[in-house]
Amino acid sequence: MIGNRDIRLELDGGITPENAPACLDAGADVLVAGSSVFRSGPDLYAANIAALRGGPRE
Repeated sequence: MIGNRDIRLELDGGITPENAPACLDAGADVLVAGSSVFRSGPDLYAANIAALRGGPRE
């Protein structure tokens, strides 16, 4: 059914810095993280994104 098509697996909802690595290990290619990015206001957006990517918090 898939043939030679490049299929990407996206997870949407409940993605956090704590569970993002497990989601990727389970085979996800794309993570959609709304609440984790936008929590605590605009001043922390970059730090929240860095945390999801596994980097240091600012």
